Amino acid sequence: MPAFVPSLSVILAFAIAAFVLAITPGPDMALQLSRAVNYGRAHGIATAAGAMSGIAVHTSLVALGISVLIVAAPAAFLVLKIAGAVYLLWLAYQAIVHGGGLRLAAKAKRTPSLKESYLTGIGINLLNPKVVLFFLTFLPQFVDRADPAAPQKLFFLGGEFIVVSVPLAVAGVFGAQWLAAQFSKSKWVERALNWSFAGVFTAFAATILFAQGHGR
Repeated sequence: MPAFVPSLSVILAFAIAAFVLAITPGPDMALQLSRAVNYGRAHGIATAAGAMSGIAVHTSLVALGISVLIVAAPAAFLVLKIAGAVYLLWLAYQAIVHGGGLRLAAKAKRTPSLKESYLTGIGINLLNPKVVLFFLTFLPQFVDRADPAAPQKLFFLGGEFIVVSVPLAVAGVFGAQWLAAQFSKSKWVERALNWSFAGVFTAFAATILFAQGHGR
Protein backbone atom coordinates (compact mmCIF):
# COMPACT_ATOMS: atom_id res chain seq x y z
CA MET A 1 0.00 0.00 0.00
CA PRO A 2 1.40 3.47 -0.90
CA ALA A 3 2.75 5.53 1.99
CA PHE A 4 0.17 8.28 1.50
CA VAL A 5 -2.78 5.88 2.00
CA PRO A 6 -3.92 5.48 5.64
CA SER A 7 -4.75 2.05 7.03
CA LEU A 8 -8.13 0.55 6.17
CA SER A 9 -9.36 1.01 9.75
CA VAL A 10 -8.53 4.73 9.60
CA ILE A 11 -10.23 5.09 6.20
CA LEU A 12 -13.41 3.44 7.46
CA ALA A 13 -13.45 5.36 10.76
CA PHE A 14 -12.97 8.68 8.96
CA ALA A 15 -15.67 7.78 6.41
CA ILE A 16 -18.17 7.29 9.23
CA ALA A 17 -17.13 10.56 10.87
CA ALA A 18 -17.30 12.40 7.53
CA PHE A 19 -20.79 11.02 6.87
CA VAL A 20 -22.09 12.20 10.24
CA LEU A 21 -20.55 15.63 9.79
CA ALA A 22 -21.77 15.94 6.19
CA ILE A 23 -25.42 15.38 7.16
CA THR A 24 -25.21 17.85 10.04
CA PRO A 25 -26.95 21.10 9.01
CA GLY A 26 -24.64 24.04 8.42
CA PRO A 27 -24.30 27.18 6.28
CA ASP A 28 -23.06 25.18 3.28
CA MET A 29 -26.08 22.88 3.31
CA ALA A 30 -28.49 25.78 3.83
CA LEU A 31 -27.05 27.69 0.89
CA GLN A 32 -27.08 24.65 -1.41
CA LEU A 33 -30.73 23.92 -0.67
CA SER A 34 -31.77 27.54 -1.05
CA ARG A 35 -29.97 27.86 -4.40
CA ALA A 36 -31.56 24.64 -5.64
CA VAL A 37 -35.06 25.81 -4.74
CA ASN A 38 -34.43 29.35 -5.93
CA TYR A 39 -32.73 28.72 -9.26
CA GLY A 40 -32.79 24.99 -9.98
CA ARG A 41 -30.73 21.86 -9.49
CA ALA A 42 -27.79 23.06 -11.59
CA HIS A 43 -27.25 26.02 -9.26
CA GLY A 44 -27.55 23.79 -6.20
CA ILE A 45 -24.93 21.46 -7.66
CA ALA A 46 -22.70 24.42 -8.60
CA THR A 47 -22.93 25.76 -5.05
CA ALA A 48 -22.09 22.32 -3.66
CA ALA A 49 -19.10 22.14 -6.03
CA GLY A 50 -17.94 25.48 -4.67
CA ALA A 51 -18.20 24.18 -1.11
CA MET A 52 -16.19 21.08 -2.07
CA SER A 53 -13.53 23.34 -3.59
CA GLY A 54 -13.43 25.21 -0.29
CA ILE A 55 -12.91 21.89 1.52
CA ALA A 56 -9.95 21.20 -0.77
CA VAL A 57 -8.47 24.57 0.20
CA HIS A 58 -8.97 23.90 3.93
CA THR A 59 -7.32 20.49 3.57
CA SER A 60 -4.36 22.05 1.81
CA LEU A 61 -4.00 24.71 4.50
CA VAL A 62 -4.03 22.13 7.27
CA ALA A 63 -1.56 19.88 5.47
CA LEU A 64 0.78 22.81 4.92
CA GLY A 65 0.35 24.15 8.46
CA ILE A 66 -1.10 27.53 7.47
CA SER A 67 -4.39 27.13 9.34
CA VAL A 68 -2.45 26.86 12.61
CA LEU A 69 -1.21 30.39 12.09
CA ILE A 70 -4.73 31.70 11.32
CA VAL A 71 -6.32 30.23 14.44
CA ALA A 72 -3.35 30.95 16.70
CA ALA A 73 -3.34 34.65 15.79
CA PRO A 74 -6.31 36.30 17.59
CA ALA A 75 -6.46 39.27 15.20
CA ALA A 76 -6.50 37.08 12.09
CA PHE A 77 -9.12 34.76 13.58
CA LEU A 78 -11.29 37.72 14.59
CA VAL A 79 -11.19 39.09 11.06
CA LEU A 80 -12.15 35.66 9.71
CA LYS A 81 -15.08 35.39 12.13
CA ILE A 82 -16.40 38.86 11.31
CA ALA A 83 -16.08 38.32 7.56
CA GLY A 84 -17.93 35.01 7.77
CA ALA A 85 -20.70 36.42 9.96
CA VAL A 86 -21.19 39.46 7.72
CA TYR A 87 -21.42 37.23 4.65
CA LEU A 88 -24.09 35.07 6.31
CA LEU A 89 -26.06 38.14 7.40
CA TRP A 90 -25.92 39.40 3.82
CA LEU A 91 -27.41 36.08 2.66
CA ALA A 92 -30.15 36.43 5.29
CA TYR A 93 -30.91 39.92 3.97
CA GLN A 94 -31.06 38.56 0.43
CA ALA A 95 -33.49 35.85 1.53
CA ILE A 96 -35.94 38.35 3.05
CA VAL A 97 -35.68 41.39 0.80
CA HIS A 98 -34.77 39.97 -2.59
CA GLY A 99 -36.04 36.43 -2.33
CA GLY A 100 -32.54 35.03 -2.29
CA GLY A 101 -33.43 32.37 0.23
CA LEU A 102 -36.07 29.92 -0.99
CA ARG A 103 -38.01 31.94 -3.51
CA LEU A 104 -38.88 29.76 -6.47
CA ALA A 105 -36.89 30.23 -9.64
CA ALA A 106 -39.88 31.36 -11.67
CA LYS A 107 -40.42 34.28 -9.32
CA ALA A 108 -36.83 35.30 -8.75
CA LYS A 109 -35.98 38.80 -10.01
CA ARG A 110 -32.55 37.80 -11.26
CA THR A 111 -30.97 34.45 -11.96
CA PRO A 112 -27.24 34.33 -11.21
CA SER A 113 -24.83 32.52 -13.47
CA LEU A 114 -23.59 29.07 -12.53
CA LYS A 115 -20.19 30.64 -11.96
CA GLU A 116 -21.71 33.03 -9.40
CA SER A 117 -23.38 30.13 -7.58
CA TYR A 118 -20.08 28.24 -7.59
CA LEU A 119 -18.16 31.23 -6.22
CA THR A 120 -20.85 31.81 -3.57
CA GLY A 121 -20.39 28.21 -2.47
CA ILE A 122 -16.65 28.74 -2.15
CA GLY A 123 -17.18 31.98 -0.23
CA ILE A 124 -19.59 30.54 2.33
CA ASN A 125 -17.18 27.68 2.97
CA LEU A 126 -13.92 29.62 3.17
CA LEU A 127 -15.44 32.34 5.39
CA ASN A 128 -16.74 29.87 7.96
CA PRO A 129 -14.19 29.60 10.81
CA LYS A 130 -16.09 26.61 12.19
CA VAL A 131 -14.89 24.72 9.12
CA VAL A 132 -11.35 25.94 9.75
CA LEU A 133 -11.56 24.72 13.34
CA PHE A 134 -12.97 21.37 12.27
CA PHE A 135 -10.19 20.66 9.82
CA LEU A 136 -7.54 22.00 12.18
CA THR A 137 -8.64 19.97 15.22
CA PHE A 138 -10.43 16.94 13.77
CA LEU A 139 -8.62 15.96 10.57
CA PRO A 140 -5.14 15.69 12.15
CA GLN A 141 -6.49 13.22 14.73
CA PHE A 142 -6.45 10.53 12.03
CA VAL A 143 -2.74 10.76 11.28
CA ASP A 144 0.43 10.38 13.31
CA ARG A 145 2.20 13.73 13.35
CA ALA A 146 5.53 11.90 13.48
CA ASP A 147 4.68 10.07 10.26
CA PRO A 148 6.81 11.43 7.37
CA ALA A 149 3.81 10.86 5.08
CA ALA A 150 1.39 12.76 7.38
CA PRO A 151 0.84 15.69 4.95
CA GLN A 152 0.04 13.29 2.10
CA LYS A 153 -2.35 11.33 4.32
CA LEU A 154 -4.11 14.57 5.28
CA PHE A 155 -4.66 15.29 1.60
CA PHE A 156 -5.98 11.75 1.15
CA LEU A 157 -8.45 12.15 4.02
CA GLY A 158 -9.54 15.55 2.74
CA GLY A 159 -10.28 13.92 -0.61
CA GLU A 160 -12.17 11.16 1.19
CA PHE A 161 -14.29 13.77 2.96
CA ILE A 162 -15.23 15.25 -0.41
CA VAL A 163 -16.03 11.81 -1.87
CA VAL A 164 -18.36 11.08 1.06
CA SER A 165 -19.97 14.53 0.96
CA VAL A 166 -20.67 14.80 -2.78
CA PRO A 167 -23.48 12.19 -3.04
CA LEU A 168 -25.10 13.57 0.12
CA ALA A 169 -25.01 17.09 -1.30
CA VAL A 170 -26.48 15.91 -4.60
CA ALA A 171 -29.26 14.05 -2.76
CA GLY A 172 -30.02 17.20 -0.79
CA VAL A 173 -30.22 19.31 -3.94
CA PHE A 174 -32.61 16.88 -5.61
CA GLY A 175 -34.68 16.77 -2.42
CA ALA A 176 -34.87 20.57 -2.40
CA GLN A 177 -36.28 20.56 -5.93
CA TRP A 178 -38.95 18.09 -4.83
CA LEU A 179 -39.82 20.40 -1.96
CA ALA A 180 -40.13 23.33 -4.36
CA ALA A 181 -42.51 21.36 -6.59
CA GLN A 182 -44.71 20.48 -3.62
CA PHE A 183 -45.05 24.06 -2.40
CA SER A 184 -44.87 25.98 -5.69
CA LYS A 185 -48.48 27.20 -5.40
CA SER A 186 -48.33 28.44 -1.83
CA LYS A 187 -47.29 32.07 -1.31
CA TRP A 188 -47.49 31.69 2.45
CA VAL A 189 -45.15 28.69 2.44
CA GLU A 190 -42.76 30.56 0.15
CA ARG A 191 -42.53 33.42 2.63
CA ALA A 192 -42.19 31.05 5.56
CA LEU A 193 -39.34 29.21 3.86
CA ASN A 194 -37.55 32.44 2.99
CA TRP A 195 -37.83 33.70 6.57
CA SER A 196 -36.78 30.29 7.89
CA PHE A 197 -33.63 30.31 5.83
CA ALA A 198 -32.95 33.91 6.83
CA GLY A 199 -33.21 32.76 10.43
CA VAL A 200 -30.87 29.84 9.75
CA PHE A 201 -28.25 32.12 8.16
CA THR A 202 -28.54 34.58 11.06
CA ALA A 203 -28.20 31.80 13.63
CA PHE A 204 -25.09 30.48 11.91
CA ALA A 205 -23.68 34.01 11.83
CA ALA A 206 -24.13 34.24 15.61
CA THR A 207 -22.54 30.80 16.06
CA ILE A 208 -19.54 31.83 13.99
CA LEU A 209 -19.01 35.00 16.03
CA PHE A 210 -18.79 32.92 19.22
CA ALA A 211 -16.40 30.32 17.75
CA GLN A 212 -13.40 29.94 20.01
CA GLY A 213 -10.05 30.02 18.35
CA HIS A 214 -8.39 27.81 20.93
CA GLY A 215 -11.32 25.56 21.86
CA ARG A 216 -11.26 21.84 21.21
